[in-house]
Amino acid sequence: MRLNNCLGKDGGEHEKEQESQENGRLVADSIAEKGQKTCSGPGQVSNGYPSTSPQSPRDGAGAGTDRGSTPGTFRTLVVQQTSLDPPRETWSKKMDFLLSVIGYAVDLGNVWRFPYICYQNGGGAFLLPYLLMAVFGGVPLFYMELALGQFHRSGCISIWKHICPIFKGIGFAICIIALYIAFYYNTIMAWALYYLLSSFRATLPWTTCTNQWNTPNCTQYLSTDLNVSWTDNSISPAEEFYIRQVLQVHLSPGLHQLGWVSWQLALCLLFIFTVVYFSIWKGVKTSGKVVWVTATFPYLVLLILLIRGATLPGAWRGVVFYLKPDWGKLLTTTVWLDAAAQIFFSLGPGFGVLLAFASYNPFHNNCYKDALITSSVNCLTSFLSGFVIFTVLGYMAEMRQQRVETVAKDAGPSLLFIIYAEAIANMPAATFFAIIFFLMIIMLGLDSTFAGLEGVITAMLDEFPHLLARRREWFVLGLVCVCYLGALSTLTYGGAFVVKLFEEYATGPAVITVVFLEVIAVSWFYGTTRFCNDVQLMLGFAPGVFWRVCWVAICPCFLLFIIGSFLAFPPEVRLFDYLYPFWTTVLGYCIGVSSFICVPSYMVYHLVTTKGTFKQRLLKSITPEAPGSSGPQRDTIVITNAV
Repeated sequence: MRLNNCLGKDGGEHEKEQESQENGRLVADSIAEKGQKTCSGPGQVSNGYPSTSPQSPRDGAGAGTDRGSTPGTFRTLVVQQTSLDPPRETWSKKMDFLLSVIGYAVDLGNVWRFPYICYQNGGGAFLLPYLLMAVFGGVPLFYMELALGQFHRSGCISIWKHICPIFKGIGFAICIIALYIAFYYNTIMAWALYYLLSSFRATLPWTTCTNQWNTPNCTQYLSTDLNVSWTDNSISPAEEFYIRQVLQVHLSPGLHQLGWVSWQLALCLLFIFTVVYFSIWKGVKTSGKVVWVTATFPYLVLLILLIRGATLPGAWRGVVFYLKPDWGKLLTTTVWLDAAAQIFFSLGPGFGVLLAFASYNPFHNNCYKDALITSSVNCLTSFLSGFVIFTVLGYMAEMRQQRVETVAKDAGPSLLFIIYAEAIANMPAATFFAIIFFLMIIMLGLDSTFAGLEGVITAMLDEFPHLLARRREWFVLGLVCVCYLGALSTLTYGGAFVVKLFEEYATGPAVITVVFLEVIAVSWFYGTTRFCNDVQLMLGFAPGVFWRVCWVAICPCFLLFIIGSFLAFPPEVRLFDYLYPFWTTVLGYCIGVSSFICVPSYMVYHLVTTKGTFKQRLLKSITPEAPGSSGPQRDTIVITNAV
């Protein structure tokens, strides 16, 4: 039921507007000055809702009564909500949302991937393609997803009935990709937890060569060991601790024989998932409080490590190596490809997380400003992490009397668990720095895990509300158990090989393709004009020409560039001394296709199950569904300004 009324005003503005919703009732008090009455009807927007919604197109009310009938006096309109579903959960505070998004975007890749890619692709010169890709590709996609989630207030599955129903398979593909990420991403946190527990001792175990896992090539090289020389055959105790004690990868010949599950890592991962469960089981009300610690603590640690690293001998060598520009590399395609991939995976559109987080915002929240703030913080954090890493790499090069590029040959987790762990062991108060460093790694990972699983949970609860809405705790428990069981293969002796396989093939190409289809569906099928009208309804202003051009043309080209480069130049996957054979490449592509196959499969399903001629089915498939067309109308809008 919609109520439309006249608003009496005399050029004055409302002095106070207070809205509250409790036990299914919306009570709105509106105060205006007496004067000439003007009457205006509600404007209609693209999703079929009036343009005067005080909350959102999906938070409404039903019948109403008023009180106070004296002419010229103010009256309060009490509206009874007729929706069968409970009101949508919202963030307790705006900072809960911002910290959650920042915690999701700023993850382990900011610490190890960006510094490595930066020096590998021309140092300071790499910042130019990185910023260009961010401005024209990453940030527009980031903004688009926040606006979509906030306007339609739905997860990544059910949102498509309001945009383009035939593309609903994108939502299911996103959920499967999120599961694959949970299978391997949390294992890295289990490694960090193993390091953290091993740090509570006076002498760190990766500083000596007298342990049972060490080999004759182990070279104990501390800053005080002036009589020890580093050779090409030398292996640091930190490297042997990581490879032979934590991963135990020497016990597995490759992916064809993974070996047994490491019970130590299995217990560490169980603890990680226990923390994850009790952080997200009640929704954004609980996870929004947890991120106040997990999203802010890493910045404190980064600042401490930056100050400590800057005081180490040789730190300047690392900084110069990090920022010294090599402008000639800008002429190579690889640099631009790495810049595009880095900004895309750093900001993280396409994983359903931004849609889920934004769906819990108030309808008129300024998501445009949120997108600019959080994406800027993410990019600055990546740049800051480079100084934290390379001051230490310069110190290591000074200590070993080697070039910085020789020390920095390791990328990915090895950069943290070998090089940085060894550098920490050579610092005064090594135990303290080891504890806070690996705590930081764990918290960076936890934020991303909270977000990834919340994207899946929100999607499923919105798609099957009557089945799962009142069973959220049990559904989250089942989801966490599935993720733990799926991660067991990464806990074996050859688990590091599985992690690398998932990272290279299972998620990257699939999610980029999914986001490409998402941009096409929103910009070309739903329509940029319609989408901009939705944004104007929420924010009071429409996106400018720059954003429209990015969404229609630049972003699709940006994503096609990444997809085409990946297909044209498939990466040669290698981990330690193991070169992945051809059959593992086929397996990786099969895992990636297993998620993306949901998109064409659902298109066929939707066309087959829709009634009418083929032309009618096709038109229905690309036309947004009207509110209430798929069941009882659950949302209505009410205008509460009354005099």
